[in-house]
Amino acid sequence: MTDIHAYDNAPEAEFGDYVALLKPRVMSLVVFTAFVGLIIAPVDVHPFIAFCSVLFIALGGGASGALNMWYDADIDAVMRRTQGRPIPAGRVTGGEALAIGLVLSGIAVMMLGLAANWFAAAFLAFTIFFYAVIYTMWLKRWTPQNIVIGGAAGSFPPMIGWACATGGISIESLLMFALIFFWTPPHFWALALFMKEDYHKAGVPMLTVTHGRAATRRHIFAYTLVLAPFSIWLGLTSVGGPIYLGVSIVLNLLFILGGWRILRRGEDAATADQYAVEKRVFKFSLSYLFLHFLALLVQHWIGGW
Repeated sequence: MTDIHAYDNAPEAEFGDYVALLKPRVMSLVVFTAFVGLIIAPVDVHPFIAFCSVLFIALGGGASGALNMWYDADIDAVMRRTQGRPIPAGRVTGGEALAIGLVLSGIAVMMLGLAANWFAAAFLAFTIFFYAVIYTMWLKRWTPQNIVIGGAAGSFPPMIGWACATGGISIESLLMFALIFFWTPPHFWALALFMKEDYHKAGVPMLTVTHGRAATRRHIFAYTLVLAPFSIWLGLTSVGGPIYLGVSIVLNLLFILGGWRILRRGEDAATADQYAVEKRVFKFSLSYLFLHFLALLVQHWIGGW
């Protein structure tokens, strides 16, 4: 039986702990890519409707994060980089996180439907379900392809933003999806190379755990090659132009070069320099995605093809 006094010494939750449940770093990427998708769409949207749409998409992204933290509390308690999160640290209970996630999901979907359109709202609801159920509850603990398939959840926001403006899907929004979808595996696998022990202890079947680091290095390089044509193809559509195309070509050459350097690494060399190359590629991958969407925004304001 649980001692009711066991929680007497638990640290008291602060406002920042509830914000942390929403994974603000991940939410910032959701907000930015959704904003870009909405702005570059070929339909003008009233600024207030645009603001509300991005706000509710962000709220839905935060709700997904809370549901993920609720279900993954056991894993987070084992992994070194996540032990300080609100639930494993004892500052927020799992029940609170679940309630926050469900309530915010309902608010986000309903309000997006009222603010923009119900197609975008249904798309947001599916995205929350995909991340919280299909990825978090199933793929993450079942297959080393968890990041590949589960990456779709993080790839939907620009499509939702586009749908808020147009009420539908197009080749441009599908290519924005592909840009994030094929970027996700090399981004996370680069992280997994120097965080393998965390995933091993937590029992998460990350590729580094199930197939080893050598296979992961090959997969990273392969995905940088697959990613390049999709990101460049986006520059040849109605939302592209010379600025985006130039930025994309340079960034893809650098990403492929980073993937090649990771591929050529032996484990002894990587261990000796504490995975310096892998860490640099991981950090660059963050800039890679941000600069692609920033280039889309700049190209839109200047004018494209």
